[in-house]
Amino acid sequence: MVYLSTKRIKGREYIYAVRSIRLPDGRALKLAKRVRDSKEVPLLKGFFDEKQAKLLAEYAGKHYIPFKLPDENALEKMERMRLEYKNILSSLPPNQSKDLFDRFTTNFTYESNALEGNSLTLKDVAIVIFENAVIDGKSLREIYETRNSREVVDLILKKKLRVGEKDVLKMHSILIRDMGIKEGYKTLPNYIHGRELATTAPETVPEAMNCLFSWFKENQNVMHPLQLAAHLHGRFEKIHPFEDGNGRVGRFLINVVLVNTGYPPLIIRKTQRVSYFNVLEDFDRRRPSSLELFLVKRLKETHNKFFKIYAKYI
Repeated sequence: MVYLSTKRIKGREYIYAVRSIRLPDGRALKLAKRVRDSKEVPLLKGFFDEKQAKLLAEYAGKHYIPFKLPDENALEKMERMRLEYKNILSSLPPNQSKDLFDRFTTNFTYESNALEGNSLTLKDVAIVIFENAVIDGKSLREIYETRNSREVVDLILKKKLRVGEKDVLKMHSILIRDMGIKEGYKTLPNYIHGRELATTAPETVPEAMNCLFSWFKENQNVMHPLQLAAHLHGRFEKIHPFEDGNGRVGRFLINVVLVNTGYPPLIIRKTQRVSYFNVLEDFDRRRPSSLELFLVKRLKETHNKFFKIYAKYI
């Protein structure tokens, strides 16, 4: 929010437009620009957004662990995305905000489930989610996992989930409701098809998950949210703590981190399946930069081709 402030310098009074911003460490800063009168304030939004993006990018460069990015301006571009996403949400009336989130939920649910082999089309997913209908010729499992995913995504977008055991178990419990899958951590070994990776043994899953949550708390203030989301996802998938639903819960977690830190959520599309599994394999082999770069691209793609496009045509 921009407000006007006056300052007397050498006997003369000047008017300044001022915006207060808060850095990730809690410190407050004030950005100011001299103006002639209040009529100039509406014209300064772009100026302040640009200044804010630069300051937040500088903060990220100085305070977060360095990680590989597509180009030297990537941090600033991500901060602009964060501000644009915030501006889009704040500019929408409640009915359009609901419509935007409904559209995102439909697209995310369709793509995330399709990555796991769900055969419902995008139109089918919309019918299941918003008409609570059953699709002829489709299995009840596909219907249930679609309906259940919608509930989890709603909670994520409303910032009602955190990274911790209670909420991870809650996400999984909602996802598998009515599907005949055991709740809680796995009791039998499982495998990741097509990947040469030994997942965590059932008897050590609780300990591995506790270590994961401790790692997250230790790193959430020293890693950029995008990098943090990438490493959390990669580590979670290596553990593979559940009998079923690990990929979907892992992708939920990416967006829990992003949304809770003000970034737009992202979508990994079924057409990117091979690339996605390849970067997860790279992560397994201790080459995390592939997964980091992959998620940076998905963040940009989702923001530009989904949220910005929506805002353009309303």
